[in-house]
Amino acid sequence: MTTAPLTDAELRHVARAVDLAAEALDAGDEPFGSVLVNAEGEVVREARNLVRTTGDHTQHPEFELARWAAEHLDPRERTLSVVYTSGEHCPMCAAAHGWVGLGKIVYAHSSAELSQWLGELGVAPSAVASLDIRSVVPGLEVRGPVPAFTDRMRAMHRDLHTRDRHRS
Repeated sequence: MTTAPLTDAELRHVARAVDLAAEALDAGDEPFGSVLVNAEGEVVREARNLVRTTGDHTQHPEFELARWAAEHLDPRERTLSVVYTSGEHCPMCAAAHGWVGLGKIVYAHSSAELSQWLGELGVAPSAVASLDIRSVVPGLEVRGPVPAFTDRMRAMHRDLHTRDRHRS
């Protein structure tokens, strides 16, 4: 989906989201992280996955950023904001993003890539269908995947599910 190359600043924000995904993995959670950046290019909020540590499957970082933005940013600020994230939004997070009126999304790996990786690892499919963000929020500007992060993200998901197998 990416057309023009990302700027250095955009790559730094994606890299931070990937670092947050690594922090989630280190904490025993699924490797997902996200960064909310305002129109001036400043990070206003960060979040990482908390699904396993809380037992709440709505504790995705993208959903957390949408909730925070709804409470702390006016509609114009939300529209001008960008969410940089380690993985393409799931349908729940894409819907939250759309309902809150956030701007562009830039993601490191796609849902299709993740589904392929998990299939190769023999992981059962998710209880929720994987959809392209634009299927949920038509017209939204979306950039990704970013190939520079593919190997690292794939390794994180492999590590998580390899650990899971050893615990069983």
